[in-house]
Amino acid sequence: MSIVSNLNTIKANLPEHVTLVAVSKTKPVPDLMEAYEAGQRIFGENKIQEMADKYEEMPKDIQWHMIGHVQTNKVKFMAPFVSLIHGVDSLKLLQEINKQALKSNRIIDCLLQIHIAEEETKFGLDENELDELLLSSEFKKMKNIRILGLMGMATFTENQNQIKKEFTHLKSIFDSIQQRKDAQQCASTMDDFSTISMGMSGDYQLAIECGSTMIRIGSSIFGGR
Repeated sequence: MSIVSNLNTIKANLPEHVTLVAVSKTKPVPDLMEAYEAGQRIFGENKIQEMADKYEEMPKDIQWHMIGHVQTNKVKFMAPFVSLIHGVDSLKLLQEINKQALKSNRIIDCLLQIHIAEEETKFGLDENELDELLLSSEFKKMKNIRILGLMGMATFTENQNQIKKEFTHLKSIFDSIQQRKDAQQCASTMDDFSTISMGMSGDYQLAIECGSTMIRIGSSIFGGR
């Protein structure tokens, strides 16, 4: 199967409201260009340097999504061009993104990463930390970020019931923030809060059933690493 046919097969079966992020980390530019020529414009990378190199080399109508864990000292390297940062898991990181966005004269879109998995190795905010962040005066002062929604990663397991439980949990947190937003209890940075990024090659169909609006797919498009 080619990259183009993989991509077309996945896209043909996606509901209209679901955005596909082609996870292109570790893949060479010619592979990404194959997907680009087939119409894909959103690519996800997990290392800022690799993403910056590909940004320099590739067409400028691509939206680059940072899907990996972000170190605050690296934010400045992607601030001029990144479209969406999926893995925002602390107020400190958000403050740095806001600072670097201001320097680049941009507003940077972000997703708050929520820890839904049972694995300790996964990053993300728990519900208390999320509340603290949303209610903090520092958060309400930020003018150069926009929180578009939430991101979560399920436990790496074959147990579909567990994955479904974790995805459903993320959706319920999302819904509760939506209600607060509707009641005008959230900062204006939350006005476009509508994205749930969950689901990867192995579980994206289940994620969509549970309410995902953005899926991150790598190996099903580009083949294994």
